[in-house]
Amino acid sequence: MHSLLEDVKAFRQKTLEQLLNKQKPDGSWKFCFEGSVMTNSFLILLLTSLGDHDPSLISALARRIRSKQDGDGTFRNYPDETAGNLTATVQGYTGMLASGMYNRYEPHMQKAEAFIQSKGGLKRVHFMTKWMLAANGLYPWPRLYLPLSFLLIPPIFPLHFYHLSTYARIHFVPMAITLNKKFSLKNEQIGSLRHLDENMSKNPLEWLSIRSFHERSFYPFNLQWKELLKGPAYVHNLGYEAGKKYMLDRIEQDGTLYSYASATIFMIYSLLSLGISKHAPVIKRAVSGVKGLISPCGGSDGLYLENSTSTVWDTALLSYAMQEAGMPEKSAAVSSAADFLEKKQHVKKADWAVFNPHATPGGWGFSNINTNNPDLDDTAAALKAIPFNRRPADWNRGLAWLLSMQNRDGGFAAFEKNVNHPLIGSLPIESANEAAVDPSTADLTGRVLHMLGLKAGYRADHPAIRRALHWLYHNQEENGSWYGRWGVCYIYGTWAAVTGMKAVGVRDDHPAVQKALRWLASIQLRDGGWGESCKSCEIKTFAPLSHSTIVQSAWALDALLQYEDPLEPHIQKGIRFLIDQRRHQPQHIVYPTGIGLPKQFYIRYHSYPFVFSLLAVSAFIKQMEMREKH
Repeated sequence: MHSLLEDVKAFRQKTLEQLLNKQKPDGSWKFCFEGSVMTNSFLILLLTSLGDHDPSLISALARRIRSKQDGDGTFRNYPDETAGNLTATVQGYTGMLASGMYNRYEPHMQKAEAFIQSKGGLKRVHFMTKWMLAANGLYPWPRLYLPLSFLLIPPIFPLHFYHLSTYARIHFVPMAITLNKKFSLKNEQIGSLRHLDENMSKNPLEWLSIRSFHERSFYPFNLQWKELLKGPAYVHNLGYEAGKKYMLDRIEQDGTLYSYASATIFMIYSLLSLGISKHAPVIKRAVSGVKGLISPCGGSDGLYLENSTSTVWDTALLSYAMQEAGMPEKSAAVSSAADFLEKKQHVKKADWAVFNPHATPGGWGFSNINTNNPDLDDTAAALKAIPFNRRPADWNRGLAWLLSMQNRDGGFAAFEKNVNHPLIGSLPIESANEAAVDPSTADLTGRVLHMLGLKAGYRADHPAIRRALHWLYHNQEENGSWYGRWGVCYIYGTWAAVTGMKAVGVRDDHPAVQKALRWLASIQLRDGGWGESCKSCEIKTFAPLSHSTIVQSAWALDALLQYEDPLEPHIQKGIRFLIDQRRHQPQHIVYPTGIGLPKQFYIRYHSYPFVFSLLAVSAFIKQMEMREKH
């Protein structure tokens, strides 16, 4: 009978072999970045409104939507969402209807229709989806004007356009232009959605999230907004020109805006609203670029539109994980991955420089297409994956850029520096405090610390490390966990924080470490693994799943193994769950463990079960071998 250690080593070897077989000739790994049905729905609406008749593509996109519909006719953003999700159901329903493959009288469409009506129709749908319906003539535009002269305010002012997060800005501009123009590209395939909602309203308050609106905190912003509205016509026209230039300057080589499918689709409508022909090269390239993001995405039912590729992210994580599993730096797999990643290092200043003007470019972005929008997570991951001795000057350039992005509070954010204006976070727009600002988070702070400790050799006495640790200690939850913004959710944040603290030399007797380890052990499930619901990020409290997931179990084990004995019963039980693939059901593997936008867009990273299982078993083997030596 094999020992657990032998079984773990066999699992590691099998995983390495699988990954070697999946590596592409250019050194990258291309795994699917799978979110909700929103992207498929929006693309079907765009293509059918443009008259871009591609029946095989549209039917494949629609079949994928249909495969995600539940038996009760609804769509859910995650499997254990208590009831159907209204916004997702409207997205799925309209996408299927616009495709022409399904008519509204089929039983599954009737069920969706009844659910939407039971929830009050279209009024409570998320504003991005409401915007898309209006842009296709399926919902009235509100009596609302968003002065684009806001874009003309210099960054030296107390409140300006760049206080919005990069994600919010790249969507706000095309959405505002199209809304102001009240432009609709009539979708003849659907005609009308009056059967879903007889009382569609132009009331702008129904587009806003008044429930989270604090009038007093919003007052200074509203005052500035009213002043902008008083501007002469030529100022408003300059605002439109500024918005148009903002988009055109950020189009990637493939024609997409910031490499995001959603932003690109919105940009197409906005350019059309400004009088650009649908036959213009910029429109054709944009449509082509979006189509280039379509993939089978591991499914047998149709095709899926990824909101962006995750190639840089996947390649960096997988190369690092394989090195941790014993793959030599000079191996063909690691070398070719480094070749790929080195070519993707950013070389130009971009929006991040508004709040960090003196830094030299050197970061990495999420997508292989991305040259405009580096982020801290991908930069840290790339620096861990690329051997330092290959190109030390470029490696140090990446390190310097990463360090320069530390926030004034000591933590690290996703995309930019000090983009956390309290007025922006309190805007009366759904998800404003999640998407419109880019604050320090435990997951980003922990992952940057991990790179700085592991690869740059920084320790807790370094000023930047000391400030980051202080932020982590100050933001630890009472129960010992940390909230993770970009993964689900408390397990993710706690894993990132603990591994980061260990990498910079925080001792095992530190109170923050002890609290975190106790919490992780306390939430282990009966099957030996760990599982957390996407609901956690909606209620801001840990919500357990009834079953474990491979990814979250790997996070918990990797964190525990930083400090605990690998012979501890809960670790042994967890490792057995992780490697016993005969016990694994689809629910253990396919549950979304990434977050794009809480309540709206959850992500299944198809690479994650490989990456994090490999890291967890490698940590276990390392600890066991060290134990045997002593």
